[in-house]
Amino acid sequence: MKVLIITYYWPPAGGPGVQRWLKFVKYFRDFDIEPIVYVPKNPTYPIEDVSFLSEIPEGIEVLKQPIFEPYRFAQIFSKKETKTISKGIIAGAAKQSFAQRLLLYIRGNFFIPDARKFWVKPSVRYLKKYLYENTIDTIITTGPPHSIHLIGKELKKQIGVRWFADFRDPWTTIGYHDKLKLTKRSMQKHISMEKEVLSTADHIIVTSFTTQKEFKAITADTPVSVITNGYDIESIPETALDTQFTISHIGSLLSGRNPKNLWKALYDLTRENEAFSSAFRLQLVGAVSDDVLSSIQEAGLSDFLIHKGYVPHIDAIKIQRSSQVLLLIEIDSKDTQCIIPGKLFEYMVSKRPIIAVGPADADVSKLIFDTNSGYFFEYHEYEKIKMQLLQYFKQFQEQKLESHVIGIEKYSRRSLTRELAEVLKH
Repeated sequence: MKVLIITYYWPPAGGPGVQRWLKFVKYFRDFDIEPIVYVPKNPTYPIEDVSFLSEIPEGIEVLKQPIFEPYRFAQIFSKKETKTISKGIIAGAAKQSFAQRLLLYIRGNFFIPDARKFWVKPSVRYLKKYLYENTIDTIITTGPPHSIHLIGKELKKQIGVRWFADFRDPWTTIGYHDKLKLTKRSMQKHISMEKEVLSTADHIIVTSFTTQKEFKAITADTPVSVITNGYDIESIPETALDTQFTISHIGSLLSGRNPKNLWKALYDLTRENEAFSSAFRLQLVGAVSDDVLSSIQEAGLSDFLIHKGYVPHIDAIKIQRSSQVLLLIEIDSKDTQCIIPGKLFEYMVSKRPIIAVGPADADVSKLIFDTNSGYFFEYHEYEKIKMQLLQYFKQFQEQKLESHVIGIEKYSRRSLTRELAEVLKH
């Protein structure tokens, strides 16, 4: 069975967006599926990680066509603001310059559903011919950017291919949507596009149970399957645990991901427990907003902070496995209940205990509970957070700190690819 995958993110793109379909492609052949990948020839990736290039299976056909992106022209006015918008950091922006506000308004109201919309028509023309000539009758689109789904919608309309639409994140309910300064008309256009995509696709694939429920309410006829992100078996040398009580967060910490009660609990423990103060280190790996850094400084944790910035994925895996405790932090909003970051599964397989902080009823909380991989707290639960930190520290002192995870095998990338293959062949 041949399947054409249409995606914006592909190596050398870095970050979490590229990994989902890179891993599916990596294992598809094990289940008698031959993937062909279609990507932009000249994309604008905010982060690059060349280490992902080595994971592309030998002989995989990768089709590339040029893309026009207005972000390139916006950089003339403000490179910083444009990178902020293109990376989605608007989700947590607390203070915005006039240039940022203007670019957000233009982005939200003139480029619907997003600024990659100009790739849709030329891609449909190119792929229509390719699909005819190569007898491929199944396509998959993955977003964001959600304009990618418009390619699938047009190909299904024009030539009747089977179309699976994969949503790594929601569309109109994503946290940053209300930051785009959308007019009422623009918002309605997004809603209309979303409903048309959901109703036209043959099958919808989502990464969380909340999004599945949300989409089922929009379209009663289209099947909606949950296939989460997962972990891969990384070939890295055995990694020794840090001798310090290192608590690490891997990935971006936007302004909205700022659990001040966690910072306070950590600071109070450094004041109340001399041994904790001597051993504790707070390690942040990835982009961290100025607001979060300021909050950490104001909480009195500057002397304990290690900020590494972005590192290649393989190095991030090593840091996860060497850390004593891993932090998972999500924005405290109903809109983020559905977010299950890919790093959660990598955290699980690292077998290091997790402390997660996020909104009530988050999908993440159920996964952490079901796998016995750590504890989930809401933002206001200062006392509970502090007690759990102290319990982990005592286990660290006794050299007994480890995670006793259960049932995570189903979240391996190969197992998830098997699950996806069954959906595709059904």
